[in-house]
Amino acid sequence: MTISTSDDRFAKLSWRERISYGLGDTGFNFYWMNISAFLLFFYTEVFGITAAVAGSMMMIVKCINAFTDAGLGALADRTKTRHGKYRPFIIWGSVPLCLAGVLLYTTPDLGGQGKAIWAFCTYLLMMTCYTFVSIPYSALSGVITANPSERDAINSARFVGGYVGAALVTWGTQKLVKLLGQGDDILGWQLTMVFWGVAACTLFAITFFNTRERVAPVATTQPRIRDDIKDLISNGPWIAVFLLNLMVMILLTLRTSTTLYYFKYYVGKPDFSAQFLPIFMVSAVVGAFSAPFLLRFFEKKTLLVLLMLGTGLFSLAFYFVPPDGIIFMVILQVLIGFALGVKPPLTFSMLADTADYNEWKNGRRATAMTFAAGVFSQKLGSVLATLVITAIFTALGYQANQTQTAESLEGIVLLMSVIPAALAFLSIGALVFYKLDKITMEKIQLDLTAKNTGS
Repeated sequence: MTISTSDDRFAKLSWRERISYGLGDTGFNFYWMNISAFLLFFYTEVFGITAAVAGSMMMIVKCINAFTDAGLGALADRTKTRHGKYRPFIIWGSVPLCLAGVLLYTTPDLGGQGKAIWAFCTYLLMMTCYTFVSIPYSALSGVITANPSERDAINSARFVGGYVGAALVTWGTQKLVKLLGQGDDILGWQLTMVFWGVAACTLFAITFFNTRERVAPVATTQPRIRDDIKDLISNGPWIAVFLLNLMVMILLTLRTSTTLYYFKYYVGKPDFSAQFLPIFMVSAVVGAFSAPFLLRFFEKKTLLVLLMLGTGLFSLAFYFVPPDGIIFMVILQVLIGFALGVKPPLTFSMLADTADYNEWKNGRRATAMTFAAGVFSQKLGSVLATLVITAIFTALGYQANQTQTAESLEGIVLLMSVIPAALAFLSIGALVFYKLDKITMEKIQLDLTAKNTGS
């Protein structure tokens, strides 16, 4: 690209700024991974509601989130402060998010209906607070720099940080519950979320104080919200990323949420899940760290096709591993973790590219709205996965803390293998709509720079 890197819009970022941005996602995974890996288990085994009730409640909340995500994205795009559009939300929302996380894992002394209402209210509060901070954080990656290689690098740093956070959560949460609860799981889960919440607030502060917003919209007037939505619906590359993220999140949540059940009931080694989940996260860290290197040899779209093909094959192979085949489970987990670890830095960099594409095509920029709708695909994917799990559990007669039937065990194995494999293969088809290759993006950036400088 023939754009000078001395232009602040295309600035080369310091490692301090890259790492500080990445640490923000470490903090988010103190919440996200706890919800993905443990919340359904907490609800059925500790809190005391059925999987069907939990799944239905989550689905309703995610439908509400469709509006809160879009509304928050629109609000962030229209915010102006001396600290920028997006950075202030990270610091404003950190403490409310911490409190919401503690309430989510608090078990009140209520009957079944009262607990269901409590679960609904606290989950809605949690996801709203999470949206308030996470969508501006995601949008921030699109305005820190317009330099394509720097965007790849900062999103790689983000997901290295995210997977480190996820690894810490999957390795440490159950240990913290035992340590802090001293045999009282209800107290243990509550205090564990106090620990993760305080840690997250600290990391969000580091992100806020060590990042800058450099990319300002070319347009001088703010479009109407309905124009933002219309632009997204007509943005083919964005639709491709949305569908890909949706299917991959369903895949990932299926495997993550089923892991505790898989090792408790199928393998017969419930404690091994505390080692198995971090194996995935450590492999994903390596994958995320490798993304900029792999992009030297492949276009993003081509690399994603290869990654999802590998994920599908490795997931399918998982079906044939017997209960005592721990070593094969670990090998496949490492391979799946690496493949899926490379994916998020690519897709979030692609979301930033789709925001540039929209500005180039329509003369309007809505970075937070673009990321809000993209992040919603992940939230929707997580709840759809929960619904799949609860539907299969209900249909096959799953009973908490009981010896499972052959049908129930088969369902657990399918949720760890064949169903995720099918989703991985389907996700490849979504990439047909993604047309923003390197040459196209270079032209887009040159045109936007010319408009920005008035040349």
